[in-house]
Amino acid sequence: MVSLNELKKALVRDVTTEMSSPNQPLSDSQYNIGFDILMNGSEWSSYADFIIPELSQQLTSLLATRSTLSVIEIGPGSKSVLGYVPLHLRRKIRRYAAFEPNTISATSLEDWISCPEPDSPFPCLETAPNIYRAPFVFDEGKNNTIETGASNDGQTFDLILFCHSMYGMKPKENFIKKALEMLVSSPESGKVVIFHRDQCFELDGLTSYRTAIFPTGTVSVADKNEALDAFSPFVAGFTKQDVEVDMALRIKWRETCRALTCHDEKLPGYLLFSSPQRMVSFTRHANALVDLVSQVPLAKEGRIVKSWEARLHRPTSIFRPTTVKHVQECIQWAVKHKLKLTVIGGSHSAHCLWPDVASLDMEAFDRVHVITSSDDVDNANTPLGSNSLIVAEAGCKTGDIIQEAMELGLTVPLGSRPSVGAGLWLQGGIGHLSRLHGLACDNIVGAVIVSVISGQIFHVGEVPTQNLPAGAIRPKNEKDLLWAIKGAGTNFGVVISVTFKAYRAPTYSVWNWIFPVKEETEVRLRLGDVNSIARNLPRSFSIDAYLYSDKNQLHLGVTLFQASTNKNFEMPPLVNDILGSVKQCKEVDGVGLFETEMYMSTMHGGHSGKSSSFKRCLFLNNIEDVQIVDILRAAIQNRPTPFCYLHLLQCGGATRDNTTEASAFGCRDWEFACVITGIWPRNQIETGLVRATIQWVYDIFKNLLPFCSGVYSADLGPDPRDNTLAAKAFGVNLPRLAQLKRTMDPYNIIAYACPLLEPPVEQKLIILVTGDSAAGKDFCAEIWVSVITTCTSRMLTARSVSISDATKREYATETGADINRLLSDRSYKEEHRPALTKFYKKQVINRPRLPMEHFQSVIRDSGNFDVLFITGMRDEAPLTTFSHLVPDSRVLDVRVNASQMVRRDRQWDRRDEIKAKDDLDGTNVSTLHYLPSLVFNNETLGSEAAETFAKKHLLPLLHEDFTRLANMVRAVPNHPRQGVTFRHVLDICQQPGGLTLCTDLLQRHFIGEWAEVDTLVCCECGGFVFASALGARTGIKLALVRKSGKLPPPTISVEKSQSHISSTESGESQQNMIEIDPGLISKSKSVLVVDDVLATGRTLGAVLKLLMKAGVRRKVIRVMVVAEFPTHSGRESLRQEGFGEVRIQSLLTFGGV
Repeated sequence: MVSLNELKKALVRDVTTEMSSPNQPLSDSQYNIGFDILMNGSEWSSYADFIIPELSQQLTSLLATRSTLSVIEIGPGSKSVLGYVPLHLRRKIRRYAAFEPNTISATSLEDWISCPEPDSPFPCLETAPNIYRAPFVFDEGKNNTIETGASNDGQTFDLILFCHSMYGMKPKENFIKKALEMLVSSPESGKVVIFHRDQCFELDGLTSYRTAIFPTGTVSVADKNEALDAFSPFVAGFTKQDVEVDMALRIKWRETCRALTCHDEKLPGYLLFSSPQRMVSFTRHANALVDLVSQVPLAKEGRIVKSWEARLHRPTSIFRPTTVKHVQECIQWAVKHKLKLTVIGGSHSAHCLWPDVASLDMEAFDRVHVITSSDDVDNANTPLGSNSLIVAEAGCKTGDIIQEAMELGLTVPLGSRPSVGAGLWLQGGIGHLSRLHGLACDNIVGAVIVSVISGQIFHVGEVPTQNLPAGAIRPKNEKDLLWAIKGAGTNFGVVISVTFKAYRAPTYSVWNWIFPVKEETEVRLRLGDVNSIARNLPRSFSIDAYLYSDKNQLHLGVTLFQASTNKNFEMPPLVNDILGSVKQCKEVDGVGLFETEMYMSTMHGGHSGKSSSFKRCLFLNNIEDVQIVDILRAAIQNRPTPFCYLHLLQCGGATRDNTTEASAFGCRDWEFACVITGIWPRNQIETGLVRATIQWVYDIFKNLLPFCSGVYSADLGPDPRDNTLAAKAFGVNLPRLAQLKRTMDPYNIIAYACPLLEPPVEQKLIILVTGDSAAGKDFCAEIWVSVITTCTSRMLTARSVSISDATKREYATETGADINRLLSDRSYKEEHRPALTKFYKKQVINRPRLPMEHFQSVIRDSGNFDVLFITGMRDEAPLTTFSHLVPDSRVLDVRVNASQMVRRDRQWDRRDEIKAKDDLDGTNVSTLHYLPSLVFNNETLGSEAAETFAKKHLLPLLHEDFTRLANMVRAVPNHPRQGVTFRHVLDICQQPGGLTLCTDLLQRHFIGEWAEVDTLVCCECGGFVFASALGARTGIKLALVRKSGKLPPPTISVEKSQSHISSTESGESQQNMIEIDPGLISKSKSVLVVDDVLATGRTLGAVLKLLMKAGVRRKVIRVMVVAEFPTHSGRESLRQEGFGEVRIQSLLTFGGV
């Protein structure tokens, strides 16, 4: 799809010379109508997913050094952008001002901000807001003053926010410099924050504090003439004075919008346009570049950068250090001014250049040293693992290293491209020697690195003495740092050189086959052949496969490599038997090997070099898996350009021998690297085709993610779409790496390398779907999967599976029934239903744990999805039965109801059987002695009702606020005794914004009507904390449950066993009495019990008995807890005590205690 910027250029081009009427600017009302169309469409998702989180992060950073904030917004419109950040941040804003030249918007803005609590966005303002009904104007001829007089009072601000781009402000850097002068300087500099629509945003001479991009933003506009007539002038920025000319132009503009748009079947009736966003923040140090220019040489003009993405990023400057001292000076400058750096090695990385950030080009560090004796190696801490070493400086390319080493008969197992640099070796390095010798990073034995804390030079591991810079020392954490460099080495400092183990250089034999494939089964068979060969190859061999299309014919290319130091080449008989006679064969050395890659030599007529590419890589084991094959085949069929392809590169072998303890590379259990490569003509730059190709790569990645065993980190960077992938790139090593990142780079100087974020407490959501026969359970589950995977920007994955499939397979094995028809043919399944039901009941008698076995099997075999829907549940209360088996996942159950008439209509040919089948498949929810989490009444035809239900009830459960809250629950190991990990739920209240966030979630996610709740019942002490905040928010009174003797009479009391933690601490179970004032409880209205945790259910069960004693009916009691620990089966215990009809909701779920 084209971007708004491209659309604007097209609209301007539509103005022909015949349209002689002058342009006129939009009126305030015209601008507002256009802006409302923009914001009411999908543009709001950019605010929810990018702008508001980024702005919240900037505010949080400012609040680390001050307790309150003064802010000024430039061009906010009728609503303050800051008014949408979380409440705990808005409450810190004590002084507010804004420049808004649109008088209609300015009036609405002032009315909104000035309204009384609780409707005011800034409830804690200490002065009235100042709304300047004028533009923020920089006038060079008036000594750089702002013409409104707003700055004449000498006020300064903690935050100055340019809200909706800087259109019309030229040159932009002058306006920013003026804003910088209005920032406070202590206790630390305030910030100028700019949100700009469209990725093109060039600033001269300013260095940003932080730059972030959101490339996936979109704008949706109704495909109606009246909407386009308002939207087009807003984008173009003008109308025509002559009414007839203006009308003729708008008709032309309608045609242009419709011609350039992209349609989405999920948004029928709307035109879609790309609207990438950028956030740039500056501090008062933004002008500090001049200090560094005088110390360090600048890069040469015309420096070739390989990455097309990096070429689009305009850095503030590129420095070319020629000595280690230059590198130190760059780091010291960045630390002093709290600015960021990027590093250029081979320049293949998209983030080696970053907008408005200073870059270090390591090109001058280009020497390769071959050490054939270990006598001069400083190996004080590490035994030498090889007689030969190769030291490569950080500016070297892979091809240079191989060439230098080969002259002495040596080699290093590096990647398969000659032009890649240090970034690849430090983060992996997969090549055709990996099966013999491991990844490139596995063969790193030493390194020299400059600290980004102080500029100190460190050397770790084995480094030849002649390659040690003056003043280099071994750091105290040498072992950890060397471990981290081997797999994540771009994150911890500026690497000067790397020392590799060297091996005898082999010669390679390369065999090629190409197979046209037509049918889906043929693709699966051919990949099965490759898989079979791979499992049986000696380590000196490796096999690759390429899936691509040429002249609209799907092809599978296969390449077999053999490495031999004595040229003893012989193809294994198995290969010839399976693949047939070879089509091409050649012998090459290590340099010639680069040219034998099929994408270089054969595919699409050979590599022309006049293209750009985008790729991501993940790791697979079984490439003949039916679902994986289907994804791969569909990917090529739906490719956006003819040249896109998939490369399956075999590894395993020595790569698996290394462990996660030996190096930071966190993915070891895989056989094939799957490289998804999108390619387009090089003359296409930031076009709809480029965006579509990049999205194609991410879409395939998303589909394969549940089946992969890891992600390759070398390609990943600050693109927000990479955050989810980066979390899977380092596996179990991520927490250790994140901790080391905080230690080695506390100021986040290297901010734009592969993200090493603290792994969030991600909780899979499992939804158990129940209901009567023909209620539409499977249909609804598939609709809900579609809603989740398409209505969110978080790359969430979802899948629907049936737990009854296991029974069908066992039944088919025993009876000879057709398993394929049982799984897919409904009428065939119904013929066998009585026998199936009898078979299942007999199995359960013989194997009482069969339902649990089937549940665990479904969880294990379903893949790693964010949301898993399980249908075919036969249990009356599946949530209580199964949740303890998946204690780290959030589980809820949804019952799908449909009237008997509707179900008969859906099964008209079996309508007389429906009543009888009800006895087998379930009962109406009203007759259950159990209340499911949610109930969906599926009474209408089509998918609309199910989609609405999912958007209202299921999507909110996936909001990132749940992850934020989960990460506030501190894990305390070995408490209250050895071997126990305690989750400190009350720690939420001890973190900034924690109690507010928790209260928000409790209020938003309560299933029921707040107007019907008369009382919040809470038990000391955790319940008091959360219920008090919720009561203050909702205005509902509390009823306190306390130990006997703590409340004045009259009270009623019941016996209560100790909580799980209390009994764990004391080692024995004791009985206590708890009490409540019965006069606080209404017998006719709903009661909500609020507590911090649900574990064994002892405390909650006692509270429920207390309410029953007070005369409250079960059906009007609701429960909300902050955290649930399903391991202790608290829900099942409560159900056994007769409280199955009490709806229990929990925000978080944890294993342990």
